[in-house]
Amino acid sequence: MAEVKTGQIIRQLSGYYDIATDGEVTRTRGRGVLRKRDVTPLVGDRVTYTPGATADDDGVLIDVLPRENALVRPPVANIDQALLVVAAAEPDFSLNLLDRFLVYLEGKAIHAEIYLTKTDLVPAADLAKIQTALAGYEQIGYATFAPLPPFAEETLAAVRASFADKLTIFTGQTGAGKSTLINHLVPGLQLATGEISKALNRGRHTTRTTELFIANGGLVADTPGFSSLGLLDVDLSDLRNRFPEFVAVADECRFRSCQHDKEPGCAVKSGVQAGTIMQSRYDDYLQFRSELAGLRPTYQKK
Repeated sequence: MAEVKTGQIIRQLSGYYDIATDGEVTRTRGRGVLRKRDVTPLVGDRVTYTPGATADDDGVLIDVLPRENALVRPPVANIDQALLVVAAAEPDFSLNLLDRFLVYLEGKAIHAEIYLTKTDLVPAADLAKIQTALAGYEQIGYATFAPLPPFAEETLAAVRASFADKLTIFTGQTGAGKSTLINHLVPGLQLATGEISKALNRGRHTTRTTELFIANGGLVADTPGFSSLGLLDVDLSDLRNRFPEFVAVADECRFRSCQHDKEPGCAVKSGVQAGTIMQSRYDDYLQFRSELAGLRPTYQKK
C-alpha cells in the first residue's frame, strides 16, 4: 500500500496539483470523491496524498486538511499575511481605500503589512502627511514601509525578512505597482515561473493559475491578487470587530453591545477625542456602517 504523505499545494495546472513536502515537489491528480464532496483544492491547501509508483507516475491527492482561511481572488488558502500595496500618487493615496482592504483582510484573519510606492512622485510636504497617517497604522499593529526612493534596498530587505515561515500574497489598489514591487522583492521570479511551468507541463497541461514560490524562507504568491473591492464578507454587527484598535478598548464601553456610533459612554469615541484612535479610521468606520445599513439583503434561490 502506497505511503500517505502530507504536504502543501504550491501549483495548480488544469486538474493537476503540485505538492511540496520537505523541499520535494510531487505532481498529483485529485480523487473523484473530492468532486462528489464538492471540495475544490486551492493553492496553499495542506493536503494528504500518495506519490506515484514511479517518478513518471502522477500521485493521488486524497484529502484537503482544514483551512485557516481562503480567498477567491487570488484563489489561495492558508494565507499568513498580505503585503498591501498603496501608491502615494497615480492613483492618489486614499485612507478610505486602505481601510476597506484592511477590513476585508481582518475578516479573513490575514495580517497586513502596508507598502507605499511612488513616493518620488509627490512633493515632500504631501509625503510627510502620508507618512504621518501611516505612523498611526504602525501604532495599531500594521507594519508600514514608505521608502524614498520607492524601492530602497534597506526597506526591501526588511520586507523580505517578514516572509520567513509565512505564506504571503500581494494586494492593493489598481496601478499601485504591485508587480513591480514583486520583481524588486523576488528577483528572477518571472523567469522562474516560466521555466518551472515549462518543465512541469510536459506538453500536457498548459493552463496555469496561481503559483507559490519559495522566497526568504517562506512562500509568496506570484499573482498580484485582487485589484479593488467593496466591503466584502462583513455585516453591520461584525464591522466593529474588523478594527483592532476598537476591539482593544471595547471592554471599557458602557454597553457590551456598543456599536461605537450613537451610544453614550463609548470608549472608542473617547479615544477619538483623546487622539489615541485615528479620526480618519473612525470616520471611515461610520461611512462603512452607513453603506452596510443601505445594502439590501440577498436571498439564495433554493
